[in-house]
Amino acid sequence: MRDGQRSKERLLEAATAEFAAHGIAGARVDRIAAAAGVNKAQMYGWFGSKDGLFDAVLAGQLHRIVDIVPFTADDLPGYAVALYDSYLREPELVRLASWYRLERVPSGTLLAAHPGHADPKHEAIRAAQAAGRIVDDIPPDEVYALVIAMAGTWSPISATFAATAGDDPAGHERRRAALRGVVRRALVP
Repeated sequence: MRDGQRSKERLLEAATAEFAAHGIAGARVDRIAAAAGVNKAQMYGWFGSKDGLFDAVLAGQLHRIVDIVPFTADDLPGYAVALYDSYLREPELVRLASWYRLERVPSGTLLAAHPGHADPKHEAIRAAQAAGRIVDDIPPDEVYALVIAMAGTWSPISATFAATAGDDPAGHERRRAALRGVVRRALVP
């Protein structure tokens, strides 16, 4: 791999950490460049601006943000628990999505500028609803939103309690069981 490509990858890695920690407005280009060992002029040459760098970070992480956990409409409780676990393993993904929501897309569909990412999940939910495996009085996109919201109850951006990977394992098991049960009772007939 060429040095320029390695430098660009280091820059994107440093920018991911910086944006996850501080958001777009709070991120500092100086810190990103220093952490990556890249000069600011090169960064601007590659990405044009701090906003352009954030766009590149989001584009690079979008697949992981949306598909970090394989989706199955046949096990929404299991999917919610797997999301909970993914938030413990990779809290920066939750933070990036949250900053994107706060600073770029304050209302409506989070991924409006990136269409198509949730469509297969919505279609799978629609099919499961037609087969009687998921309640059918809630639209598929709202079923999906509810599962994500419930899974994020203890995420790094929770307003009430943010769980971390270092928490007591018994606490994680208790939260997983609660999450599994609530999603099942709410969405599975």
